[in-house]
This record gives sequence, structure tokens and C-alpha cells, in this order.
Amino acid sequence: MLGAVIGDIVGSVYEFDNHRAKGFLPLFHRRAFFTDDTVCTIAVAEALLRDQHPGLALKSWGRRYWDNGGWGGRFAEWLRSDELGPYGSYGNGAAMRVSPAGLLGRSLDDAILLAEGVTVVTHNHSEGMKGATATAAAIYLARAGLAASAIRQLIAKRFSYDLSATVDEIRPTYQFNETCQKTVPQALICALTAGSYEDALRNAISIGGDSDTIAAIAGGVAEALFGIPQPIAAQGLGYLPSEMRELLKDLYRSSAKSAHGVPTSGLADERWCA
Repeated sequence: MLGAVIGDIVGSVYEFDNHRAKGFLPLFHRRAFFTDDTVCTIAVAEALLRDQHPGLALKSWGRRYWDNGGWGGRFAEWLRSDELGPYGSYGNGAAMRVSPAGLLGRSLDDAILLAEGVTVVTHNHSEGMKGATATAAAIYLARAGLAASAIRQLIAKRFSYDLSATVDEIRPTYQFNETCQKTVPQALICALTAGSYEDALRNAISIGGDSDTIAAIAGGVAEALFGIPQPIAAQGLGYLPSEMRELLKDLYRSSAKSAHGVPTSGLADERWCA
């Protein structure tokens, strides 16, 4: 999950000012900040850890950190309202916030079930559900030790995503898009063809588009594949308030306890969140 949060932070300054190259420096821009992507991911983690209604958790955290912004129009209306019912969304918010489900799942089916439960409260369109469950599944499979090439094949087959392109093939023509169907496949390719966690983030930023969300989705998968280098983890955590760091610590502790044979050595260490 920290991998998704750091992806959001790194991508925060490029969402509306795309940088279509991998060599940007520094990794954390001086104007970087956590956005609604992080806020919603934290909310999903709390809902799963505390057995809360996901809609209530999203509203609580969203209203608390409203000024971190970037909210989609329909989601913002829902967030302000007292309604808890879904509104048929297939926006990529379904996938950018779902990494806790991939970390806490006790099996592939359980990870998908958790993802469905935290997604259906808003993004109940079939494409929204697919984007979220595919992302959670990729994270779980990476935790389970599958090679990126095998994950790519399994996700493509199970979720009917075309994951055949390379990052270099995507970059020249990719356009800004906030739907799952035009964001999740590209983000998964950025993670599943990377050579390291940082490389996955650089892939994600380099294709342009909805940069913070693409990097959040790719970062969650890349964390499970590669782990996060300690200096990057420490710098990313420095952007977060203490209540978010505490929740991250609880999430990793719970993930380790529920692993039941699923490797966790590639995940962030809970002590980093202290």
C-alpha cells in the first residue's frame, strides 16, 4: 500500500503537466504532495482493518482531507452527500485505492472478494469492478511470488485486458483518461515490465495521462514485486500525517499475520511507518 501512496505523491505534480520521459529528477518533486488517491487508499485500509462500511470510511477521510483535492466531480458530490449508495462509476479511482485488498487477501479469491466489497459502494459499473479486482489480483499474485510475466498472462486472461504493449509503444499516443478501461491496463504494464520499484514509477509518469493515479496503481503492484528501497519509503512517509503512518503500520502488521504462506519480504516494513 505504501507503494501506491508513494506513486501518488511522485505523480502529484505531473497529472496536469505531463512529463513524457523517465529521466525526471528528483524522484520527489519539490511541490509533490499526497492527493485524494492516498486519502481514499487510507480509507479503504481502515475499512478493511476495522471492519467499517467502506462508504463511511471514504466519507470520513475524504472530508477530513478535502483540501488535498483532485476529487472527481461525481465522487466529490457523493462525498459531500449523506448517500451511501453507488452511482455506477467506472472511473480509475476504483483501482487506485484498492491496494489494501491485495495485501490483506488470504487467497486470490479472497483478495478479489475484498476488492469487490470496497469498490461496489461507489464504482459498481462492471468496468470499475474489473479495474479494482484486476489490480488487487495482481498485487496478491506478486505477493505470492509469481513472476511478472506470469502475472501479466494471468491478469490478461482472467480480466480480458490487453497487456501486450510495451511502455515505449504506449507513450507516444497515450491520452489523459480517467476510466478504468483506459488506465488500469497501462498502469499494470508499467509495473509488470519494470526492473525495480522506482523503474515502475518512472514508467508510469513517462506515459503521461492521469499521472498520479497511474503511478499509484503501478506502485502498489511494483511494491509487491520488488519491495520499496528504504530511502524512497522513508522520504514518502515524510509526506504523511501521523494518523496515516499509524494506519499503514497496522496494515502491514495485519498483512504479515494473515499471510498464511504468502511471502511478505517484498513489502514495506511496518517499522518504517513509526
